[in-house]
Amino acid sequence: MSSPKDSPSNDPPSQARGSKSPSAMNGKLFPQQTYVSQPLTVKRKKRWHAIALSFAALLWITSTSHYVSRIQHRATLPGLNLRSYPGEKIKWSPCGEINDHEVECSDINVPMDQFNATNSGDKTFNIPLIRLRGKNATQNVLLNPGGPGGSGFGFLYELGSELNTIVGENFHLLSFDPRGVNSSTPLASCYPDEETKTKFHYNRDDDVVRDSGKRHAWSTNYAKACAENMGEHGKYVNTPQTAADMNSILDALGQRDMVYWGFSYGTLLGQTYATMFPERSKRVIIDGVANQFEWYEAHILEMDFVDTFKVIDGFFDECLKAGGDCPLASFAKTTAELKGKISGITSQLHDEPISVYKDPSTYGTIDANNFLIDGFFRATYAPKGWPKFAQTLANLLNGNATDALLAFTFSTFAKIKGDSTDIITLNDGISGAKYWAQGHQAYNDKMQPFYRNLSFAATLSRQYGAKQQWAIPRTHNYIPQKGVKTTHPLLILSTTYDPVCSLTAARTANEAFVDSRLVELKAYGHCSLAMPSLCIVKHVRNFLRDGSMPPEGATCEMDGSYFGKEDGKVEKRGDGGDGKILEAQERIAEKMRWVLP
Repeated sequence: MSSPKDSPSNDPPSQARGSKSPSAMNGKLFPQQTYVSQPLTVKRKKRWHAIALSFAALLWITSTSHYVSRIQHRATLPGLNLRSYPGEKIKWSPCGEINDHEVECSDINVPMDQFNATNSGDKTFNIPLIRLRGKNATQNVLLNPGGPGGSGFGFLYELGSELNTIVGENFHLLSFDPRGVNSSTPLASCYPDEETKTKFHYNRDDDVVRDSGKRHAWSTNYAKACAENMGEHGKYVNTPQTAADMNSILDALGQRDMVYWGFSYGTLLGQTYATMFPERSKRVIIDGVANQFEWYEAHILEMDFVDTFKVIDGFFDECLKAGGDCPLASFAKTTAELKGKISGITSQLHDEPISVYKDPSTYGTIDANNFLIDGFFRATYAPKGWPKFAQTLANLLNGNATDALLAFTFSTFAKIKGDSTDIITLNDGISGAKYWAQGHQAYNDKMQPFYRNLSFAATLSRQYGAKQQWAIPRTHNYIPQKGVKTTHPLLILSTTYDPVCSLTAARTANEAFVDSRLVELKAYGHCSLAMPSLCIVKHVRNFLRDGSMPPEGATCEMDGSYFGKEDGKVEKRGDGGDGKILEAQERIAEKMRWVLP
């Protein structure tokens, strides 16, 4: 293990292309497989130009005015102006500007199967890359926003300015669309086109118990459609392959060491990478940690939701503590009383959904699923949205359901192109007849005890229904390990109460990776981005700069509050560095859009 004061190296890896990864052989994760990396050249310039233009257009269509003001439209840039940099094997095209920082785009082709050149033949995936250049940078930090299925392009365009403020100018911020995701080709999709998807897709059950027969029947066809539509490429859309793709990205950059910050699903990708390639894992941060042992080896991901209801309880507790600063506080004197009133709404909506009409283009119904999943469940991710959510609930209690319709039905959460969330999840895990007893009754016997204890079960039934009958064979043989010793220890970040990636899962990762350190942010919400904290930023910056590790048992307090005015910390720092960092964290906490079912 290197000294904590060692900096990541820009030197290209000594391992020759086509040789076996040392970690793969020593850990016996891929004993029969060869790590291959196709020669990296700039290809399909016209295609990339079109992609860059379409992304810029999409930004102008979907972004807020504040966001648009910070992005230069791609079409106004003169030509392609292809750029190259010493040590890199690819060329870049300018594709925007964010807060006086250049944004550039490129792409690489990677083998369909990174571990078997014979399987790949001439088949490849195209991986688009995007980079926001740091003003003093010589290193690239790779970012993954989660999902699976989250686009690195949307993430960097949306939050690049804020992330640059947090990380600082000594690193370029580089993200990508993983294989099968968004603008990567071929796209991971179970349908030949969007029209077919609109016609046949069955996203959510009204009642997971009553509708299980319908779900089972639909899943039979869905699993077949995913396999047939994806063809040979479908078998290789999985996280271990994407981890190997990240080495291809590093090779294209001429950068030996992995510098990485992954969020949510990105922590699974980070753990997978660090286990497969410990010798290149120099600065790996995983933030909002999922349990990789369950992800790859369990039928049901039970650990995901162990703290969800603690976050909901926290919403009610913090509301009552805030008094007049929380619009709901006037409806009850105790947390139990307030929860009782909201439970009453849920029961009413289950029996009799509310019809809401605003105008010919804005109307719909609110039912119990809308209320629980699109309302409460999604609110648990982002506490900075709690004041607005509390106002929506207060309006609903007062008989005004319009805000609830807009918030719960016309959701602003991230939508994904294609079906990469399902395909990656089910290709990674133990899916299909090899691992699951078949038939409707077998499905019920397995899933109903889990569903009955989870109010948000309707958001999961599509994936679990398909998981039982999944028709794409599992081609990877990755097995999560304990006692993994990376070149430099991992930095692990978690809130105290994360609704979908528990602190317990973060501790599991802490135990799996030798000398790793866990920093607990004393807050509610998903990932350390959920609430501002200068303490968290200090640990991230120190780790990226020279590998400095926090002490065992490190904790951080959040800077700010859930309801009402802030405690003055931002104002006291004025326009200084800390003030700008806190403002950037505030904006991230307010704007972050997670990929949700």
